[in-house]
Amino acid sequence: MHKYKVFVNVKSANKLLLFLKALTRLTKIHFTFVFLKSNLLIMKFSVLFVSIFLVVLFSCQNDNEQRLIQQQKELAKTEMAFQKISSAWNFRKINLEPQSQEVVKDWPVWHLFLTELNQKPTSSIDAFQKKAKALSRKADELLQTIPENLLSPEFKSRFTVLLTKFRSLEMYISLNDIPEQKVIGLIADINLQLAAIELQINEVIRKKEIRTEQGEAEMIRLLDTSRAAKTVPKILE
Repeated sequence: MHKYKVFVNVKSANKLLLFLKALTRLTKIHFTFVFLKSNLLIMKFSVLFVSIFLVVLFSCQNDNEQRLIQQQKELAKTEMAFQKISSAWNFRKINLEPQSQEVVKDWPVWHLFLTELNQKPTSSIDAFQKKAKALSRKADELLQTIPENLLSPEFKSRFTVLLTKFRSLEMYISLNDIPEQKVIGLIADINLQLAAIELQINEVIRKKEIRTEQGEAEMIRLLDTSRAAKTVPKILE
């Protein structure tokens, strides 16, 4: 707060006091009153006071204008970031084979994650920030709840990488100065990881089916051999 001394005539003190109190509330400038009896001194100090007041007033106006210009620039930059991120925010659909869908049907965290992934924010950059945070949380829950029939070092590694990508996305999109290209690049990386996870789930099921088919074939061969042994006629002596 700026502080100034004001020299006033006793006769005009009341009116000036009311005026300067109102001015204090508007400009946050504090005035100290010194009462004088000389009209000449009052005139000199009045001129000085008016000059100082005008300088301070114009300075405050310039500061306000600069702040307003800076705010407008920041809003324009945020709006541009929102438009670019909104255009790039498209996560791929997970298309599992029918047998794979059976495996994950009792994995509720997986279904909640896909629902969260497919709901695209539309309102503001804040909505994207909240969505990135929610996706990081869901990816962490996925990693902690992988079903036994899918649990393997390779599969767990895929979900660990996915979680790391979502956490990086959350971090970059929460910055005051958002690096749009990094965010867009992370969205592309996440889509690659989603494709790899989809492929690996289908591959796990396919391998299990192959092992089952091979086991069935071996069992059929053994049964056929056993039947053949029983039906071989004895050689007559």
